[in-house]
Amino acid sequence: MDFTLAFEGFDIGAGAMVFLACAAFVAGFIDSIAGGGGMITIPALLFVGIPPLHALGTNKLQSTFGSFSASVTFYKRGYITLRAHLPYVIVVFASSILGTLCVQAFSADFLRKGIPFLLIIFACYFLFSPKVSERASHALIGSFALGCVLGGIGFYDGFFGPGTGSFFMLAMMVLGGFGLLEALAYAKLFNFATNLASVIMFAYGGKILWGVGLTMAFGQFVGAHLGSRVAMGYGVRVIKPLVVCVSLAACAYLLCKEYVNSL
Repeated sequence: MDFTLAFEGFDIGAGAMVFLACAAFVAGFIDSIAGGGGMITIPALLFVGIPPLHALGTNKLQSTFGSFSASVTFYKRGYITLRAHLPYVIVVFASSILGTLCVQAFSADFLRKGIPFLLIIFACYFLFSPKVSERASHALIGSFALGCVLGGIGFYDGFFGPGTGSFFMLAMMVLGGFGLLEALAYAKLFNFATNLASVIMFAYGGKILWGVGLTMAFGQFVGAHLGSRVAMGYGVRVIKPLVVCVSLAACAYLLCKEYVNSL
């Protein structure tokens, strides 16, 4: 059985769809705990023959369901106070749209070279800092300043993207004084907002394969729900090592892409 998708001359078999749904499940599980799910889903989409721009747009669609699922799970457990932090959600949503618009006019080459090293620094901080715990600490900056930082990260997600979840977590823990699980919960909420903004922009440009994306969305939704439950059940014992591993894997992934592109 084959599925004919959104643009002429492209179709994909049922086996490939099952493969993509399974990849999305694994990505959703990992992404809800440590981020980095795109390192699984984007190569999977490219592997079955989907062109790069459509792969990016379709990936944003399916990952929106994963971040939404994780956000709902954390919200039900009381880790998210939506009304109090709604301004942050609006800021990251708007800044992500702005970043998506700007990337069409400016090159992201400097980010491709610099982000891997920021991810290494983040992994080392997460591994060795005594501040990484499940307990909240004193905030270093006020709400307005934190909103500006989160807006900058939202802009980055629309402009480039890799490591966004890690940067959201770091900002909430180090600058906002949030505990580990709270920081993870809000990182998922903000990721949902930035993903949704990107979906709108990709949809406007006709770069989303809806059949593929919605099939993968089911796997993402279930995987993210299970992953967030594991994160809440085991806390820092599972989050800390997985975040470090995913950050280093993302660094290696970006460096390999940069090396391949330079050949």
